[in-house]
Amino acid sequence: MDIQLKKKHPVVKYKYYIMTGIVIVALVIYLIIAMGGPSKLRYDMENLQIVEVTQGKFMEYIDLEGIALPKMTIKVNCLEGGTVDSIVAEEGSMLKQGDVILILKNPDLQRSINDERDELEKRKISYEEKLLQMERSSSALRRSILSTAYDLERMNKQYKLDQEEYQMGIKSKAELDMASDDYHFKQKTTSMMLNELKNDSLMTVIQATLMENDMKREEIRFQRSREKLDNLIVRAPIDGQLSFISPAYGDRVGAGTSIGEQKVIDHLKLNTKVSEYYIDRVFIGLPATVTYLNKKYQLKITKLNPEIKDRMFEIDLMFTDETPDNLRIGKTYRIQIELGQPEDALIVDKGNFYQSTGGQWIFKLDKSGNKAFRTNIAVGRQNPSQYELIEGLSVGDKVIISGYSSFGDAQELVLK
Repeated sequence: MDIQLKKKHPVVKYKYYIMTGIVIVALVIYLIIAMGGPSKLRYDMENLQIVEVTQGKFMEYIDLEGIALPKMTIKVNCLEGGTVDSIVAEEGSMLKQGDVILILKNPDLQRSINDERDELEKRKISYEEKLLQMERSSSALRRSILSTAYDLERMNKQYKLDQEEYQMGIKSKAELDMASDDYHFKQKTTSMMLNELKNDSLMTVIQATLMENDMKREEIRFQRSREKLDNLIVRAPIDGQLSFISPAYGDRVGAGTSIGEQKVIDHLKLNTKVSEYYIDRVFIGLPATVTYLNKKYQLKITKLNPEIKDRMFEIDLMFTDETPDNLRIGKTYRIQIELGQPEDALIVDKGNFYQSTGGQWIFKLDKSGNKAFRTNIAVGRQNPSQYELIEGLSVGDKVIISGYSSFGDAQELVLK
């Protein structure tokens, strides 16, 4: 006998399919809800840098690396050409102005100077001989005038005697007239000779002065030529360090050739390059500081080259007061150039959040400190260690300033 089977209810029959469908629908609904709400990310708090927003003095400055250089570098030149005979100073040695660096030899120049010296000696002898001849000529003229004056005096006495004899009737009128003519002729001759002596003396003085000036010029010319021999000894032009010397023993060096450099190291300067972004804010006299061995030293900009290369321009800075000990050429130092006076501002420490957010938002912790949410902000000025906050945050707010590259698109951080 057959047993009649009861039909199963459709719900019971398809219950597994129904349950599977319910689960799928629930999952879809969950995903839709999750995608519609803010995305969350769990993150280990120990791997984050969390700082507090503060109110304080904000100083805008540039942090740069500067290299120590000598204040001045002088080229050492040879004033006269020759062959290197001796090198006295070594590279790196400290020299005083006038110290010998190297010695040149130039046989041709030596012979030329010797010839000029011989010629000068000949001119001196000729000059002395001419002076002697002039003196002899003047002496002969003076002797002649002396003799003539003596004769004139005798004739004057004789003429007076002739006048007395004429009055006494001893001499005739004709004899007195002849004596008078001789006396007056002699008198005129003596006067002319005296004038000649006066003119001769004046000409002698003028000629002697001209000859003396000629000799002085010759001596100066020879002295200048003689200095060429002195120029074969190359000396330090200033006090400083001989940084290098190029010629070797036996090298031929031409006149005016640079054979080395000397550096003034008593006062070193710092040279650095600044971004073109600051070209309108950096100027000569702007203060700066350098920290060395936990001590700050004051500087100021003394030179600015406005030419921009590779988006940078160069400046030189000098110490205004104390200089660090053991300052070395070529050593690098950290420089902070001040761009203004300290001002009260809302500030936050620097972190890599700015590179990821462009300074438009930041993760701010809630009061519990267990969650952080995106918060819109506005960043103003900056220095190498801080940002100035214009809006979006308040004093005491805690924010995350690191780790943004691993946050993705998360809107909320759950900190653990």
